[in-house]
Amino acid sequence: MKRQMIFAGLKARPVRTTVSILAVALEVMLILVVVGLTTGMTEETASRTAGVGGEVMVMAPGASNFVALSPNSMPIALGEKLATLPNVKAVTPVQIQLNSQNGLEIVYGVDLKTFNEVSGGFRWIKGGIFKGPDDIVVDDLWAKSKGDAQPGTEVELLNHKFTITGIVDHGQGARVFMSMDAMQQLTGLAGKAGLFYVKLQDPKQVKSAVADLKKLMPEYTVWDVQDYISMMTSTNLPGLHQFINSVVFIALCIGVLVIFLSMYTTITERTREIGILRSLGASKAFIVGLILQESLFVCILGVIFGIAGSYVVARLVTAVFPTQLVLITVSWIVWASGFAVLSGIIGSFYPSLKAAGQDPVEALAYE
Repeated sequence: MKRQMIFAGLKARPVRTTVSILAVALEVMLILVVVGLTTGMTEETASRTAGVGGEVMVMAPGASNFVALSPNSMPIALGEKLATLPNVKAVTPVQIQLNSQNGLEIVYGVDLKTFNEVSGGFRWIKGGIFKGPDDIVVDDLWAKSKGDAQPGTEVELLNHKFTITGIVDHGQGARVFMSMDAMQQLTGLAGKAGLFYVKLQDPKQVKSAVADLKKLMPEYTVWDVQDYISMMTSTNLPGLHQFINSVVFIALCIGVLVIFLSMYTTITERTREIGILRSLGASKAFIVGLILQESLFVCILGVIFGIAGSYVVARLVTAVFPTQLVLITVSWIVWASGFAVLSGIIGSFYPSLKAAGQDPVEALAYE
């Protein structure tokens, strides 16, 4: 009987029920999409860094954990020193620039010979390698984000006009590549690099190789690439974890306020109904349970629509911005669902107590 009463109450107020469900769905979507954007950004950046093929990265002293923010302050000649170490197969220097025109993207200036030795070469889709100082190679997602750019297309990058000569598969460090000489001319940093990728003869010996490098060059930042990948999460990056917590808190507050308003208004409108139930012998626990279950049902529907809506938004974001990955994980689906249900319980707790505490005689006389 209680289930029939819940359904009847929701059907009797379709507009309020719909708005409440959509508000809970919005709460879930806000959490999943924002977390999905940040998680997708960090994990995709980490996977592209690992995709170059080196097992070790050497960066400047005090370099940021974000590769894009690494200063181009290391001498390229340092690569020759690294190459002489035991178990080192190949070393390639990279000069890094962060382009902020029309979004943020990393540009690599590479020495083609050594880059191919470390990475195994580009995975070509169209066109070929850069020839002159005004040529660049881009990955397929970057080309798609620029209106499906093709080899021969002119683009503006770092306040300079470049011609795309080739398109490669994504996942090998940056999205845009040019020759090291061209990058040095553009930045004025001749003979400098921001990052060295080191490929080992035996990848299983990466821990000992990292230890040797740190001992040889204690002032430099040396990363095991796999450790770098595991570090690139929202919980490890400064500020990002706090940002996610703030978004979750705001979403929870939205859910609590909407459910509270909905249930409080519903109880006011159903005062006579509650009075009849109390006069027929319904206990306070019965009334509290009725209100809480009605709120829980609204939250469950909101969670279902919110999860579905999050995947739709993720598809739309990727379609409009091909370089942006929205990663919706099972763990965060569980967390978002739990927060939505919690907001429903908190928001309906006081209204349910208010309903249960009504005097039956006064409730029956309510107009």
